[in-house]
Amino acid sequence: MLEALPAAAYTCDAQGFITYYNRRAVLAWGREPKLNDPEDRYCGSFRMSSVDGQWVPHDQCWMARCLRERRAFDGDEIVVERPDGTRLVVLAHAIPLFDDAGELTGAVNVVVDITDRKRTEQRLQERERELAETSRRKDEFLATLAHELRNPLAPIRNSLHLLRLAAAGNGGLAQVHEMIERQVNHMIRLVDDLMDVSRITRDLIELRREPIALADVINAAVETARPIVESGNHELTVSVPSESLILEADPVRLTQVLANLLNNAAKYTEPGGQIWLSARREESRAVVSVRDTGVGIPSTMLPKVFDLFTQLDRTYSREQGGLGIGLTLVKRLVELHGGEVEAYSQGPGQGSEFVVRLPLASMPLTAEAWATTTAATVPQQRILVVDDNRDAADSLGMLLRFQGADVHIVDHGAAALEALTTYGPSVVLLDIGMPGMDGYELARRMRQQRGGEDVTLIALTGWGQEQDRRLSKEAGIDYHLIKPVDWESLVSLLASLSRAKGS
Repeated sequence: MLEALPAAAYTCDAQGFITYYNRRAVLAWGREPKLNDPEDRYCGSFRMSSVDGQWVPHDQCWMARCLRERRAFDGDEIVVERPDGTRLVVLAHAIPLFDDAGELTGAVNVVVDITDRKRTEQRLQERERELAETSRRKDEFLATLAHELRNPLAPIRNSLHLLRLAAAGNGGLAQVHEMIERQVNHMIRLVDDLMDVSRITRDLIELRREPIALADVINAAVETARPIVESGNHELTVSVPSESLILEADPVRLTQVLANLLNNAAKYTEPGGQIWLSARREESRAVVSVRDTGVGIPSTMLPKVFDLFTQLDRTYSREQGGLGIGLTLVKRLVELHGGEVEAYSQGPGQGSEFVVRLPLASMPLTAEAWATTTAATVPQQRILVVDDNRDAADSLGMLLRFQGADVHIVDHGAAALEALTTYGPSVVLLDIGMPGMDGYELARRMRQQRGGEDVTLIALTGWGQEQDRRLSKEAGIDYHLIKPVDWESLVSLLASLSRAKGS
C-alpha cells in the first residue's frame, strides 16, 4: 500500500528506527538510508529544517515528536536537504501506531512534495509585489501629471473670467469665450478624474457627509452637465418626486456621480437625442435613473462598463471619448455611499440606462439644513498672492482687482515674508510647489512672524491629495483649494471671511 502511494512514505518502530520506506521516499531523501547503521536508520538522520530556516535537531523532528508525544502531526511544512545540496519543501504527516493493548509500536510518515507549488506561490507573491509597485508608480504619475496640468489651467481659467467681463455686450467675443470655456472645463474634468481615480484605487477618498436633498444634487448635476447636453442638441427631461428624498451623503461626490452619468449619456447619444433623468423612492432607498437613446451597450460589454480604462466606443467618431475612468469613479463613489449602480441596454443602437440606488437618511432634514447661500462679491480687503507661476498670479490678481480688492503679488517665499510686514494683508493666497521655500514652509514661518497669527492663509495648488491637505493643516494653512480654482467658490470664501472679521 505504501509503495503504491503517490508520495514518499516510511515506517519506523517505537524507538524511531526506520523499518520500511518506499521508492518515492528515496527520491525525496536523495539516497537510501543504511539500515545496518543504527545512526543512519534513525528517523531524524536526514537534514531537515522548518520553513523559517531553523534546522531541526534529529530528536526534534516531526517523527521523533510523534513517537515521544504519542500524537499525530498533520501537514507540517518541512524543508528536506538532500546530500547534493538541493532542497525540497514537503508536507509531513506523522501518525503513531498502537497495538490492541494500547502500546506504542511505531509510526508511519507520509511526505508530500510541494516544492513546485511553493515556487509557484513565491513567483505569484513576487508578481503581486511587482504589480503593487507598478500601481504605486502609476498613482504617483497620475498625481504628478494632474498637478502639472493644473498649473497651466489656472491662468487659462482666470483669463476666461477676465474675457467674460470684457465680452459684456459683444456677442461675437462672448461666443468665443463660451467655446473656450467649454473646452477648458472639459480638460479640468479630465484632470479631476485622473486625481480621483488615483485616490480611489488607494482608498484615499474621504466622504464629507451631510444631510442633503436629492433634488438639490440632481439640480447641481444638471447644471454641471448642461454645456455638453446643449452642445449635442439633446432634449433632457428631468423628473423628481414631489416628496423630499433626503440622503446622508457627500453633495460634491454625489453631484459628480450624476454629472458623469449625464455626460456619458450626452457623449454616446447622436445629436438631437433624448436623455431622461428620473428619481423615485423604493422603500428605504432613493433610486436615480439616467436613460438615453444613444449607441447602446453590447451584451458582452455590460459586465465590463465599470472596469477601469474601459471605453464603450474606441472609434474616432467620438470627439470626446474620455479616458475610460468616469464609470469606474461612479461605481466606487456610489459604493462608498453604501449604494449600488447597474447598467442596462438592449444592445447596440438601443440606448442605455444606468440606475443608482442609495440609502435614504434615517432622520428627516429641516428646511434650514439645505438653505442655499446667495451670491457674493469680493469685498475690499488686502490680499497677498504668492505664486512662482507669473501668469497664474497676474491673472488672479487682475480678477481680484476687478472685484475691488487691494492686491499685492510676489513670486517667492522671502518676498512674501517681507510683504507680511510691509503690506499687512488680511488674506494670503499661496502656491505650494514653489522653488526654494515651498508653501508649507512659508506658512509655518508666517505663523511665527509678527502679524502672521491672524492672517488667513489659503493654499491655491495643483496638489490635491489627502496627504497634501493634511500637510497644509499641519503647516497652519486655513483652507486648501485646488487649481484651477472655481472663481465663485473663492469669491464666496473671501466674502464669508470678510463678514466673519467684520462681525
